[in-house]
Amino acid sequence: MEELDLKGLFNIFWSKRIYIVLIIAIFAVIGIIYSFAFVTPEYKAETTLVLAKTDDEQVQDQTGTSTGITQTDITLNQKLVSTYSELIRGKRVLKEVISNLKIDETEESLKKKITVSQKKDTEIIQIDVVHEDPQQAKAIAGEIVKAFAAEVERIYSINNVHIVDEAEVPLEPYNINHIKDIAIFMAIGVIVSIAYVLISNMLDTTIKSEEDIEKNLKLTVLATIPLYSQDDKGGRR
Repeated sequence: MEELDLKGLFNIFWSKRIYIVLIIAIFAVIGIIYSFAFVTPEYKAETTLVLAKTDDEQVQDQTGTSTGITQTDITLNQKLVSTYSELIRGKRVLKEVISNLKIDETEESLKKKITVSQKKDTEIIQIDVVHEDPQQAKAIAGEIVKAFAAEVERIYSINNVHIVDEAEVPLEPYNINHIKDIAIFMAIGVIVSIAYVLISNMLDTTIKSEEDIEKNLKLTVLATIPLYSQDDKGGRR
C-alpha cells in the first residue's frame, strides 16, 4: 500500500511538473530582480588595533635595562579591551569623527554603522565600518582610530593603541551575493510549488482511478472500458 501511495504521489507531482517548473522559474526571476535592483550595496572597511606599550613606556629594572612588557601589562590590556570597545562607539569619539570628516551623519546613525569586536583571547580589537560609499567607509574607519587613540591618551595618559592593519577601500559590497539570493528564492519557489500541488490535489474531487470509486463510493468495479483515439491515418493509439 505504501508503494502505491508513493507511486500515486509521484504521479501527482509528475502531472503538475509544468506548473512546478513555472513557479520555480517565476521565483528565480523575482530573486534576480530583488538581488540586482532592490539590494543597496554596502561596503565594509576593517581595521585592527592592538594594545601594547611603546618603547618609552616599557618597565625598566634597577639597572635601567628595559624589561619589556610584563604579564601584568598584558592582563591590564586585556581588561581594557572591553572598556576601549565602548569608548570607540562613544559619543565623544563619534562627534570628533563627524566633525573632522564633515559628514552628514548623526552620532546615533554613525554608531549603527560601526561594529567593534575583540579577537578571542587576544588584545586585538577589530573595527568594522559599513557604508554605502567604500571611500567613506575607509575614511571613517581611519578617523575612528585617530579619535579613539587621542581619547585614550586624554583619559588614561597612556599611548598603548597601535594599528595592526589599516583600513583599505573595499572593492566588493559585503552584503550582496547574487547566487545565494537567487538560490533562496528558488528554494521558496520549490516550497510554494509543493504546497500548490498538494492543495490542488486535495481540492480536486474528480475520480481518477478504480481505487477512487471503491474508496469513496464503496462500490465494486466490475469492468473498465479503455479509452482509444484514432489518428488521422486511421491507426489506433
